[in-house]
Amino acid sequence: MKFIKTTEQDSKYNNLENMSINQLLTNINKEDQTVPLAVQKAIPQIKQLVEQIVIKLKKGGRLFYIGAGTSGRLGIVDASECPPTFGVSYDLVIGLIAGGDLAIRKAVEFAEDSTTQGWEDLLKHNINEKDVVIGIAASGTTPYVISALQNCNTNNITTGCITCNSDSPLSTTAQFPIEVIVGPEFVTGSSRMKAGTAQKLVLNMISTSTMIQLGKVKGNKMVDMQLSNNKLVDRGEKMLISELNIDRETAQNILKKYGNVREAIKNYKNGN
Repeated sequence: MKFIKTTEQDSKYNNLENMSINQLLTNINKEDQTVPLAVQKAIPQIKQLVEQIVIKLKKGGRLFYIGAGTSGRLGIVDASECPPTFGVSYDLVIGLIAGGDLAIRKAVEFAEDSTTQGWEDLLKHNINEKDVVIGIAASGTTPYVISALQNCNTNNITTGCITCNSDSPLSTTAQFPIEVIVGPEFVTGSSRMKAGTAQKLVLNMISTSTMIQLGKVKGNKMVDMQLSNNKLVDRGEKMLISELNIDRETAQNILKKYGNVREAIKNYKNGN
């Protein structure tokens, strides 16, 4: 089957420079509304990958995201939010980007074209068979990502991917591919738009559903979150008030004592 990059096809709109601000915003929004529907179609693929991640993490493995440019940055954002949200260690979900940390803020020329650096970056973290690696690339053609997954496959490491083109080289490399076909971008080829939005939605689904499966949520509350600022402390106190039917002062005291919502609930219920 011939591989066609729909993410690189011409926009459905033309003469963008002649549009009013309202026209631009309305048309961008119109395109954005198609993204959740595209993600919905990919749920069976997402499910298969999440099942593998849960199995591996329950056995002591880790989850890696690896990408370049916008894709890499989105992976890093999702990985960095897991510890404060779910109270897991910073080495459980790890985001890697072509060009290293410098590339988070500034584009590193030709970093994504390396066919060796992706695997080398994974080796720095002692990647092994317990882990899962998800390659993220809107185009599905990024050498840095594809070569990393190829090496993972060779070394019996579970691989998945998130891409926005059908039957891409990345999809055919990953053991558990996720393809979210969003079509041409509003600005031709600007995959930070619909493709980026799709990738962010899928990453949210993967990490959140995985953490819930790992027992990091109680009811619908983030009981393992880090109490790293006043807003989160206040949220934690409200959780305790609701869960334990206690007053604010008691909630403040037991949260300060145990330093964690889950521990506060457990110990209070046990009379400790």
